[in-house]
Amino acid sequence: MKKSVVSLKDINFKYSNEVILNHINLDIYDKEFITLLGPSGCGKTTTLRIIAGFETPQEGEVFFDGEKVNDLPPYKRNVNTVFQKYALFPHLNVFDNVAFGLKLKKLPKKEIEEKVKRMLAIVDLKGYEKRPVKALSGGQQQRVAIARALVCDPKLVLLDEPLGALDLKLRKDMQIELKQLQQKTQKTFVYVTHDQEEALTMSDRVVVMNNGVIAQIGTPEDVYNEPANAFVADFIGEANILNGTMLEDKKVRILGVELDCVDKGFEHNQPVDVVIRPEDVEVVPPEQAKLVGVVEDVVFKGVHFEMSVRCHNCQWLIHSTVAQKVGEEIGMRVDPFNIHIMNKMFLEPDNTILTEVYYSDKENNTTTFKLEGEEITIPDTFFEEGTKLKIVLPPDALYIAGDGVGMLDEVYIESVIWKGEHNEIILESDERKWIMQSDVDEQVATYVPVCFDFSKAAVSEVEADEI
Repeated sequence: MKKSVVSLKDINFKYSNEVILNHINLDIYDKEFITLLGPSGCGKTTTLRIIAGFETPQEGEVFFDGEKVNDLPPYKRNVNTVFQKYALFPHLNVFDNVAFGLKLKKLPKKEIEEKVKRMLAIVDLKGYEKRPVKALSGGQQQRVAIARALVCDPKLVLLDEPLGALDLKLRKDMQIELKQLQQKTQKTFVYVTHDQEEALTMSDRVVVMNNGVIAQIGTPEDVYNEPANAFVADFIGEANILNGTMLEDKKVRILGVELDCVDKGFEHNQPVDVVIRPEDVEVVPPEQAKLVGVVEDVVFKGVHFEMSVRCHNCQWLIHSTVAQKVGEEIGMRVDPFNIHIMNKMFLEPDNTILTEVYYSDKENNTTTFKLEGEEITIPDTFFEEGTKLKIVLPPDALYIAGDGVGMLDEVYIESVIWKGEHNEIILESDERKWIMQSDVDEQVATYVPVCFDFSKAAVSEVEADEI
């Protein structure tokens, strides 16, 4: 059985009434390299800061080796942190930067010298002891920061996007070096990044986070090959994510075509998300496939060609070692094992509002209701005041106000997923979640003003007990 070094139990954290972490549960095991991965604003850095002791959760418990440490300050936790900007002392040389923590512990001078030299050898900086840190390259400065974190023999090393300031080639080299260093020192590394390649390259396990919750925990192979939902599939690697209907066990319909798959346990005719990786689409003659498309673009990527294919008015991405010609009709075949079926992140197909008429104007043919404290008017529609209403807004009836003034302001964008024809966007307002369609690639983890197009809505009177 694996030994848990850190356990987070039902962690909730708010900042200025905004929920940053929502019931986080996570075990971090001894000697593993675990990565917290997700977009900006997902809560990964806050999770790291809670482990380090820089933040205290409003609810939940933090355990180190089975001992609760919620109230234990950072300097009393056997943890060291490597930050993105390294936080090195520019007036000290390499030796003194690495030795800083040991000197605070008042260790004997000879012991400090031995420990520092041994650690500099481990990070391939032997002979750099007297160099000023300002004279080092970005990669060398990062090694100094890691050596300083490791020399005090912490139980846990926390790394907050430490490769973010490096150029692409050096970042790739340092990914390998960091993993080798973790294996060499046998320390537990907790790494924070928004870079999927870093997570897949270095990690024993990946914790994918979104909007303050853990979307999936697994090995790099797990989260790539068996994503838990459309967000994970979209964030980890490239994917064709399509709306589908589960007809029965092992049978799904996408784009009007029935395909065999291996998933089961869904309801008959249940709407689902279907994920197919670009490398899993086999290009065949049109007569040999149920799905047929036209090649719109071909880009050489070095190890493969990346092709954009239009199929049933839906854009597909295909990776193949053989290029097809633009304008050519091709067949697209997918092995049933490579068709991944998952529950939708937003379970209802539309946005339903159950409300009561707050004010109506028969002369101008308008009806006004209240939603989350705002008065919202439906044009060209009249119901008597006090009438109970059901308003159904399809996803394309929501839009972001271009002038910055919405019917609902400060609505949070939780996820944006391209579905081949449009972006499917999940929004969160003060009291509920919404689903919207848009051709615009909106920015996740931002706040936007949202309006409703009631010309696309279905408005009907309902009985009082339905409210």
